[in-house]
Order: sequence, then C-alpha cells, then structure tokens
Amino acid sequence: MSIEKTSNESVQEAAVGNKAKKRYLSVVKSSFRKLRYCVNNEWKESKTAKYMPVTDSSTGEVIAEAPCCTREEVLDAVKAAKEAYPGWRSTPVQQRIEVMFKLKALMDEHLDALTLSVSKELGKNLDEARGDVIKAIEVMECACATPYLMQGDSLMNISRGHDTVMFREPLGVFAGIVPFNFPAMIPWGWMIPFCISCGNTFVLKSASLTPITSMRILELAIEAGLPKGVVNLVTCSRNEADLLLEHPDVRGISFVGSTSVGKHIYSTAALNGKRVQCLTEAKNHALVLRDAELDVAAQRITNSTFGCAGMRCMALPALVVEECVADEFVSYLKHYAETLKIGCAYDPATQLGPVVSAEHKQFVTNWINKAEQEGAKLILDGRKTVVPGYEKGYFIGPTIFDHVTEEMTCGQEEVFGPVTFIKRVKDFEEGITLMNRNQFANGSAIFTESGHYAREFTFRTDGGMVGVNVGIPVPVSYFPFCGHKNSFFGDLHCMGRDGVQFYTESKTITSRWLKGTVKAKKVSTWEGTIARE
Repeated sequence: MSIEKTSNESVQEAAVGNKAKKRYLSVVKSSFRKLRYCVNNEWKESKTAKYMPVTDSSTGEVIAEAPCCTREEVLDAVKAAKEAYPGWRSTPVQQRIEVMFKLKALMDEHLDALTLSVSKELGKNLDEARGDVIKAIEVMECACATPYLMQGDSLMNISRGHDTVMFREPLGVFAGIVPFNFPAMIPWGWMIPFCISCGNTFVLKSASLTPITSMRILELAIEAGLPKGVVNLVTCSRNEADLLLEHPDVRGISFVGSTSVGKHIYSTAALNGKRVQCLTEAKNHALVLRDAELDVAAQRITNSTFGCAGMRCMALPALVVEECVADEFVSYLKHYAETLKIGCAYDPATQLGPVVSAEHKQFVTNWINKAEQEGAKLILDGRKTVVPGYEKGYFIGPTIFDHVTEEMTCGQEEVFGPVTFIKRVKDFEEGITLMNRNQFANGSAIFTESGHYAREFTFRTDGGMVGVNVGIPVPVSYFPFCGHKNSFFGDLHCMGRDGVQFYTESKTITSRWLKGTVKAKKVSTWEGTIARE
C-alpha cells in the first residue's frame, strides 16, 4: 500500500535524510494497516479479528494496526522458542555474540531510521528517540562481553584429590512483556541481548501502542544471522500474555510496566516456578537544598521532569525544596519550562513532543484536574496546549504544581506525563524523611554543593539509583537498573552482572580421579569433600 507524501515530509528529510526516511517508510509501507507477528523468523498474518491502532502521536493519524494475536499464535511462539533452544544453547558463545556484533553494526547503520520510527509512533523528540535507540545499542555492546561475564569459578584440591568447577548455563525459554515508552531500549536493551547471548531463547510480547520499532529491530536481527526461533514476537492483550506466566516451557519472565500488573505477574509466574523480574512504577523525588546552584539546578531539572514528556520511570515528577529558597527555585523552573519548544516530535527544533495516545493524554489531564481539586497551587498549566498544524496531536504542555502536601495523592502516585509537583520542607531531615515515605523507590536525587549532605543523602535514601546533581541517574549497561520497594519485584535486576545472572543458573562439578589412588579403608558419608581430619 502506498503512502502519500505528507506536509511534514520535508521536516523529516531535514532531520534524518532521504535515505534513512525511505528505509523507515518502507517498513511502514510493507506493514501498513496490518502488522504481522513473527515466529521462526517468518512474519505471519494473524487469524485474529481484533487489531489495535498504532498512531502518529504528533498528528493522531493511524499509521498501522497491530494484531491481538490469538491464544494459538502465542503458544506457537513459545513452541518455536523451545524447539530452537537446544541448538542455540549448543552454539559456542563466540558464535552467539557474532550475531550481536552484526546486529549492533546494523543498528548503527539504521540509527536515523530507527530514531524516526520511535519519534513517530511514540512522540519523543528526535534527540530523545535517538537516545532510546543508542541505549539499546549500548547494552548490545556490553552483551558482546558475555564470554567474560558468563564465566564461572574453579578451585583445585578443595579437599585431598577433589576439584570443583562452577559453570553458568542458560535456562531455556524466557518471555518479555514490555511497555510503550521505550520501544527500542527496553526489549532490545534490557532484555534480549543478555538473554540470547547467554544461550536462551525469547518470546517478546511487544507493546501494541508502539510495536513498529521493535519489529524493525527484529528484522535487522534476522538479517544479522539470528537463527529461527531464537527471538519470536507477538502483540496481544493481557489475556493472551497471561499464557506466558503459566506455560511450563517458559522458564522466566521479564516485565516492565505498572505496579498492579507487576504484582500480578510476579506472584503468578513465581507460583509457577519461574524466575521473574518486574520493573514497575516510580515517583522519583529530588531534594533541592538551599546551597544548590538554583538556576543551574532548575535548568537540569526541567529536562529531568519534562523530558520524554514525563513518560519514563526515571523522570523527576516530585521536587522537595527547602522553604527558604522555594520561591526563587520555582520562578527559575517556571521560566525554563515556559521556554521549551512544544511541537511535532520529528521536527528537529522540538524540545517537548506529545504523549503517546489520546487515552494517555486524558489520563494525564485527569491527574492535573485532580491535583487542582486536592488543593495544589497551579503554577503552569499545559492542558490547553495546541500546536498549529498538529491540532489532532496528543500534546500537553509543561505543568507545575506548588505547595503539594503529603495528603494529596497527586504527589504520591505516578502520573507519567509532563507534570511536576513541588513539596516544601524546612530542612534536609524533613526532606529525606518525606521522600522515603513514598511507596516507590526507583530513583532519587539531591541538588547541593555540600559534600556532607550529598553523602548523607546517598547513604539514607531508599532510591535504588541515586543522583548527586544528576536528575536522571540511569546507569550505563554494565551496572544494574536497580529500583527498590514497589518499583521492583524480584531478586536480580536487568543489565550488568545482574542481567547475566538472571538469564543463567549455576552448575557445580566436583570430580576425583580414582585410577592410581590407594583404596580407602572406608568411604566417608561426605565422600572426602570435608577437608578437616
């Protein structure tokens, strides 16, 4: 099906170039209206009668429809992964990471097109969308070190004549259930690279709102030499996704999304004997002290709060500010928020794009309405934002509330939009106590020039990822993404050594060679593995 030239095409060309634009349009063209699912490296048309719209968030236009795959199609994906596992596990690790090397190179080659794909289907500006793809590439690069990261341990002569070796081995089929907000980084960064490099196979339940980028990366993986069945992709509803939680052939689940769903997934999958990691909601707080460089802090927090239109679990939607500098800080923050250029996501000049869908725009708007009803003071209102030429886009401007108290739910729950809530405190002690009362603890930050308070904060905060004058303290891929409290359910986090351990299990081999040894008078209960006489 052909795609007509749009009024935005010249903007797209300026942003990513004709060659990259044609690559992206070819993907949309080949799958426009009816996207397919992938099993055994074959893209298949679903037998479902239900399709879910994928929109250009800047225009509101439906650009594709994702299938709500049937129960049988999801089970076929698991079957393909199971059948591919023995051969993939037996493939030497060096050959497995050759696929990752080639995929990383293809991702670099197609970076501009993938950037535009994220920007169109999600609404991130081009810089944010590019970062989404680059963070996936970063983990692929780290996964290329799997031969080192997957190494075990050994010790000779643990007792007389006995040696022990420990290996790390893959488990089998894993499934990933992902949200809409990072269509490249979460499935193709946090989950798949370490999973398959360690020798497992994978079933990806892609986000139905933003599946195109993830599908395109799977096409590149196949081009890179990924064997049939190693990665399979479906889009479906929660009903079909629940099959993965109980399926006897699925050994583990990785999930990113809401806390309520994460609790369901964790309890159900764990009850069925699976490994589970669930990365869930957040309400990250930043503590701004009186000695902070307020102008610079406000500029950085503007990015932390409103970047990606607030649709990231490491955003800073709650700011705890010492009362004596709160008025000055709020004036700086309002100034920087008002200067953000709101516009079409793939316009290179845009700093704040739309949210993902009409439904999500209404969700965020409802929270703004509720904050007003709860008595928070509205400093900047983004509800009436309209972008000329993109009147049907899902835009919400930066929104700031001040004088938010602990009784207000708006300051406690995740809003997931370009909205921030300011809470005033008298000093450091009141601030960190307030922050730690929140049920979530994904990340936290402090803005200060005091080494004493910075150290005290990092020691006492409940946040799992902590920033000192850094608003978005997301670790690079050789460290774990480690949320705490109701922001994470599981034992092992994604990325870093945690990622390798999650996708492998330990096996120890203790050996003794009997030929040439003197026959013992008797064999002890512990077969000689106790070294004490």
